[in-house]
Amino acid sequence: MSENKAPKRPTGLKARKEARAWEADMELRTYRPDELLNPAQLLARFTEKAQELVDRMPDEIRPSSAEVTAVLRQAVLEAFRTREQYVARLVETDAASWMTVMPAKSLRRAIRAALVDSGVRVVESSDEEEHFVVVEGEGDGFEVVRPAYVDQATGKLILSGQLRRVFVPGKRAHGGTGTQEATATEEKP
Repeated sequence: MSENKAPKRPTGLKARKEARAWEADMELRTYRPDELLNPAQLLARFTEKAQELVDRMPDEIRPSSAEVTAVLRQAVLEAFRTREQYVARLVETDAASWMTVMPAKSLRRAIRAALVDSGVRVVESSDEEEHFVVVEGEGDGFEVVRPAYVDQATGKLILSGQLRRVFVPGKRAHGGTGTQEATATEEKP
């Protein structure tokens, strides 16, 4: 009897439930600071704490109060600039994802452009193996599972890429294209 039932057609109920659950989760995640970030207040707190530490130093190596304040002011301002740039990039990325009828390929391109503009080099070639870890597979060749991300300003690896080992057409499982080549490499000392 139940065999003759027609398959259920999508009604969107599942998608609506998932959307409501996501919205509820985002509401719980909403950042609500006890106090807003204020550079002047942060600087005052840092200066107070720094002055306590400086007062413990011997007189001959103790910096002046003005020097400490100047260094801290520069550090706080730089931290705020960095945060603003970071948040701006996140906002641009989110805004690109909300554009109407934006296909996934266009979204990926927009995100990639934001990364490049931010000084991130995306490594998609398995030739630069130092930026990757092998996560699975067998064979002599490699296939990129996930690209690697490198900070162009510092050269530091932000996120390592992932490679999958694959068999390369025309090569044997242990590295040669023929029996003679495999034997020749085994005979070397």
